[in-house]
Amino acid sequence: MQNYLTPNFSFAPMIPERALGSRVWDIGGREYIDLSGGIAVNALGHCHPDLVAALAEQSQKLWHISNIYTTQPAQDLAKKLVENTFADKVFFCNSGAEANEAALKLARKHGRDRFGENKHEIVACLNSFHGRTLFTVSVGGQPKYSQDYAPLPQGIRHVPFNDVEALKAAVGGQTCAVIIEPIQGESGILPATREYLEAAREMCDRHGALLIFDEVQTGMGHTGKLFAYEHYGVVPDILSSAKALGGGFPIGAILTTDQIASTFGPGTHGSTFGGNPMACAVGSRAFDIINAPETLAHVETQGKKLQTALAALGKKTGVFEEIRGMGLLIGCVLAGPYKGRAGEITAAALKHGLMVLVAGANVVRLAPSLLLSDEDMEEGLKRLEAALEGWLEANH
Repeated sequence: MQNYLTPNFSFAPMIPERALGSRVWDIGGREYIDLSGGIAVNALGHCHPDLVAALAEQSQKLWHISNIYTTQPAQDLAKKLVENTFADKVFFCNSGAEANEAALKLARKHGRDRFGENKHEIVACLNSFHGRTLFTVSVGGQPKYSQDYAPLPQGIRHVPFNDVEALKAAVGGQTCAVIIEPIQGESGILPATREYLEAAREMCDRHGALLIFDEVQTGMGHTGKLFAYEHYGVVPDILSSAKALGGGFPIGAILTTDQIASTFGPGTHGSTFGGNPMACAVGSRAFDIINAPETLAHVETQGKKLQTALAALGKKTGVFEEIRGMGLLIGCVLAGPYKGRAGEITAAALKHGLMVLVAGANVVRLAPSLLLSDEDMEEGLKRLEAALEGWLEANH
């Protein structure tokens, strides 16, 4: 097939045509087990009937009306987010990058309004990932994503992830915000320590800075709780969400308190499509299913089963030295001889009818549907084992 898209993506050698639950079929009719979840987006699998119904229903009523108006779907979803988190207010946008952009702009303006123009520095983690806008890619701390776009926004300091002393040394009177992923996603499914997040909260409180948790990947049930911060007992000032928030329909959001939200007065920030009625209608229906106690319990149960099975497979094949993560957000860390070859394993898996991801060159990542069944899990593991055995054989 002729490709008419820009070459910034290296597309897989198959074209998906339709999908249902955790199964995908390509244009040739071949079936795949999807344990990638559209990079942690399809939290309820593909084409969940309740989400299809919500979209169909809203599409007959109102598609877009502009942000001069609010809508019932936007208010309904915001209310659910507020009632189930620390937050009082929600800002809607379309993606995780936009959510983090809004969070960082809000923090900068809040610092300037309260303390003056010197209160502008952002402290972020090395090897983090916060999006692809110029601001978020600069905050991300991975030069490979930002160096080609210099000069970059200034006033950003990077510290090692989970290094409490480095964090304490970096945060001071000039800091307006500290931004952290509770589990670093793109860099290898690395959970933060409780001590690290507690230190971040303490330093922000001491210096009048805002604590931002980027929960674009960890949020909406992936870890077995609605948001990962609940595992740690550390509450942020701003939280960014996207990916699974819309169950596959594009939507992003930031959650914050009344006091901080007041910084965004009329005209200070905006989004043409933010709060789109269709996105919010789908997100609202997805929220009800994701936040149900039985769904979150299922995530915990299936997460334990899948992590145990992956550890056994790692031991059997020698390919994985560690399985880490929370719930159904899982990283399989490659053993020494196989470091740097995660991409080869995902390609081998695809040939065996299995969709998985990388999280850096050394980690194979799984972020399946929160409703993952035993049958689909077992079939996926069977295909992964076959892929690993074939790949090992071909490389000896």
